Amino acid sequence: MLPLDDISAAINISTQAALQGDPELAAVRDRIHQLDPTGMRFATVLRDTIDQLLNGEVTGRYDWKTLFKTEKTHAGTLVEINLQREFEFDDGIDMDYRIAGIDVDCKYSQQFGGWMIPPEALGHLCLLVWADDSKSLWSAGLLRIRREWLNGGNNRDLKLTIKAEHRNKIIWLWHNAELPENVLLHMSSRDRELVFSHKSGQARLNELFRLVQARRIGRNVVRTVAQQKDYMKRVRGNGGARSALQKEGILIMGDYASHQAIAAKLSVPVPREGEFVSVRVVKAHPGDESHPRVELDGTWWKPATPDDPYEPGPLLPKHTSLH
Repeated sequence: MLPLDDISAAINISTQAALQGDPELAAVRDRIHQLDPTGMRFATVLRDTIDQLLNGEVTGRYDWKTLFKTEKTHAGTLVEINLQREFEFDDGIDMDYRIAGIDVDCKYSQQFGGWMIPPEALGHLCLLVWADDSKSLWSAGLLRIRREWLNGGNNRDLKLTIKAEHRNKIIWLWHNAELPENVLLHMSSRDRELVFSHKSGQARLNELFRLVQARRIGRNVVRTVAQQKDYMKRVRGNGGARSALQKEGILIMGDYASHQAIAAKLSVPVPREGEFVSVRVVKAHPGDESHPRVELDGTWWKPATPDDPYEPGPLLPKHTSLH
């Protein structure tokens, strides 16, 4: 068996050869990377599409497995639509999109390798997308479809799948990248039951931010837990979770630049757009300078340990001066 470094080198050589041999594929790859250098826009579309299907605000669902078969079937269409809206891809002539002036078909599968390739895609480029909410992973790659790389089609519309031994021909834009976490799916069943044991949406949100600390919580998770149209009001101060949990020393940081800076100072995950991160803090004392800390309201604060007593925390303004 080859060492990992040798395998990586072989993959890179294979990728470069494929790109050199297919200038259209290289042009499409470069254009997508230009539009989304980190993959965060792509990942957000996938997160939002899964949440759109779950429709937690209305249904209370948080698990892909609870979707109806028809909803799962519709996922591919929604991914195609939402990617086109996000990146403003032109309509294709024969395929779904036109990227860098080249026709590209888009295929999504929740099962890795399960992309269904229609006969009309033969010879064309396909954007192959996969996401698994239970693994918090996603991938997207490009492949020029060749008949000899496909399994025979037995279904009525003659759609084909890519042979497992030829998946190494896929030129990955991002492979096994991090999908923004669905906290409700991945928190412990005990904590989840505790959150949903409360009758009011406000009490459920308070419990969520109390139990799930130092982890990014997406807006759709908040919406699912609150199950109220004014769910954002339930997070803010003036009666929301921020003011309710302040007495316990729990800060709830959002995607304001000042909140992001506070999270970074406290060495907890920095909330991205549409995300929240909670953390319990206590006053820092002399000698704590080596620990993560931040100055708020003229006092230094640090993340609490389980042994630290509870004490009221500082106000968390939208804009604050940090030291």
